Amino acid sequence: MSFNKVKEFIEEGDVIILYLAHNNMHSLEIKAKIPNKNGKMVDNVFQTKYGALNVFSLVGHKYGTKKKLSRGWAYVLQPTPELWTLTVPHRTQIIYSPDISLIIHLMDLIPGSIVIETGTGSGSLSHALIRVIRPHGHLYTFDFHEQRVNIAQAEFERHGLSKFVTSSHKDVCIEGFGKELETKADAIFLDLPHPWLAVDYAVSTLKKSGGKLCSFSPCIEQVQRTCAKLISKGFIELNTYECLQREVHNVDKDMAQENEKQEIKLLTAMHARSLPGHTGFVTIATLPPFHVRKME
Repeated sequence: MSFNKVKEFIEEGDVIILYLAHNNMHSLEIKAKIPNKNGKMVDNVFQTKYGALNVFSLVGHKYGTKKKLSRGWAYVLQPTPELWTLTVPHRTQIIYSPDISLIIHLMDLIPGSIVIETGTGSGSLSHALIRVIRPHGHLYTFDFHEQRVNIAQAEFERHGLSKFVTSSHKDVCIEGFGKELETKADAIFLDLPHPWLAVDYAVSTLKKSGGKLCSFSPCIEQVQRTCAKLISKGFIELNTYECLQREVHNVDKDMAQENEKQEIKLLTAMHARSLPGHTGFVTIATLPPFHVRKME
């Protein structure tokens, strides 16, 4: 239940983040017993390179506690969408925090927004969307893979987020979003192989006052076809972004002083020689209000 609100103390049933290093974090559920590979219930002991941790012994400790292990230390953190993205079990390729922040910004989401997401995947983006739109908004998330939907729904329930999200097993490219959601959504996010197939359904699902449609695609050919479909359906203000991180390192450089043989060291900044690889193209479009659409 630790995703739903900021907490001071760890309780049974919480999901915690065990921080060993910036590239070594794990999400653990606070339970006394867990099933082993043979289905037998055993003590919930997590093995790390710094020693074993009895997970249930964390009950009553404060979040942020520095926990001593036999060969080192670990920090116990309350989960956030960003930390969950770094530790979530990958059932599909996920969207990471730099793209997530851009997506949320472009869709103009606020508390109370009604958002549709396709597909759910591993739930990385879902957790971030829920944090933005709660307590009065709602996320409707769809995936064509039934098992992934069931696992994601179970995670939402364990994390105390189930009242903010509805998970559905559906191929929206064929079936649409459902009659019950017509003219209800403030924004729609598409993470699909063929996003243009869902655009017709998006037009009838966005509110009559208009809304945002955002699409995430790894290939520019997908972007081109989606944009052509969006334009044909009256969407305006189309823009496509590629979010690439650029690291800056502090370095000491030897600099020769003018008219002097002596060199001095100057602390300066340099960009990394290579950039992180391409993740995907983020396309955003606006559907104008209904009365404007009719005039056009």
